[in-house]
Amino acid sequence: MSGMKRHRAGRSWSAGLLLSLLVLGPAAVPGRADEAGPRPPLVYASEHGGADHPDPPLPDLDELPLVPPLPDPFEWSDGSGRSTDFADWPRRRAEIHREIEHYEIGRKPGPPDELRAKFDDGVLEVSIEVGGESLVLRSKVALPEGDGPFPALIGIGSGTGSLPPELIVERRIARIAFDFQQVMSHTQKRGREPINRLYPELEHIGAYSAWSWGISRLIDGLEQLGDELPVDRSRLALSGCSFAGKMALFGGAFDERIALTIAQEPGGGGAAAWRVSETLGEVETLGRTSRAWFRESMFRFAGGNVARLPHDHHELMAMVAPRALLVLGNTDYQWLAEESGYVSCRAAARVWQAFGVPERFGFSIVGGHPHCQVPESQRAEVAAFLDRFLLGDESADTRVARHPFGEVDHERWTRWWGSGKPVLPEPSGGGPGPAE
Repeated sequence: MSGMKRHRAGRSWSAGLLLSLLVLGPAAVPGRADEAGPRPPLVYASEHGGADHPDPPLPDLDELPLVPPLPDPFEWSDGSGRSTDFADWPRRRAEIHREIEHYEIGRKPGPPDELRAKFDDGVLEVSIEVGGESLVLRSKVALPEGDGPFPALIGIGSGTGSLPPELIVERRIARIAFDFQQVMSHTQKRGREPINRLYPELEHIGAYSAWSWGISRLIDGLEQLGDELPVDRSRLALSGCSFAGKMALFGGAFDERIALTIAQEPGGGGAAAWRVSETLGEVETLGRTSRAWFRESMFRFAGGNVARLPHDHHELMAMVAPRALLVLGNTDYQWLAEESGYVSCRAAARVWQAFGVPERFGFSIVGGHPHCQVPESQRAEVAAFLDRFLLGDESADTRVARHPFGEVDHERWTRWWGSGKPVLPEPSGGGPGPAE
């Protein structure tokens, strides 16, 4: 790939695994050993284990090459080669992390100068101080009966997000509600949001940077409280729908302490790939999404410039790997660009496959139900991901790939991977049919 190069050798993940074992205990142990050796961890001890890696090249728009197909998630950012070895993934993931920050959402602030947490009368309160300014996040927490510790779901907007409450309650999963407006409103007024009291210089960031920061600070609060709040921090999930489905995806991608992410109907700017959506008509393309949610400079990539982005949203999903991710779609709403989401999911799945943990990623795209309501036909799939990755039931079947796009040639978007020649061939008819 001329002009856009990708480099940096990766380090072994053994050091990160050791830290996870020391801090989180058994949940950080790889799923099981097999002939290929230990499997990648199910969750990590730190928010961003690659934070110490140097930035990749971040060229200006006019210096970026045109890459019409989906970028290769295994290729180094300086073009020096590619690696599917999991030992190299922490550095490659850090490159994608930085590219998405730089070109789409703005840099996610790090941990604050001071953070204090308390839990009283069913409310988790996290007080954050930066530069003499303060911000308080309050979240309602519903705990199952008993002593715990309990796995927990952080639901955006409510304790279960848009997931059916009975699926969560009957599994004795704690529910933690994230009130995103305490950080930034749905239609932010730049520079005048709660987070800007702490970071006045970050008026350019998109809401998905700010909201991801807020989710991470809630997790900091859980860590600080320890046994005082009986939540198993090695079994945390995050879920939301629509714009909050995007929020869940960004939150899970940008915090490695989240074991399971469930992104429901996230549409354009979520699971759907910007490049693919640009070919589909009246859908949420890069140029049509909300300017409040992303940094203003991202919109230079609208239209024909979308092929100059050095990444796409199959790589946003891939940032969750090797942890667990379930994407739920709804074909009844054209705006959601579900064909694009399907192509993007097929591409992202190859990352989990390369690392030998394909059961940790699934997608289910079905219609016949209202927006942000999980139909009966998807409930077993959600239940399986909860059972396996929050309750530890390895017999739960999470190999989910449901879709109505059997005639879509998804492979043409990724056929170039490994060749170094980013060419997008014309579509061919036929493809793998729906997998139930």
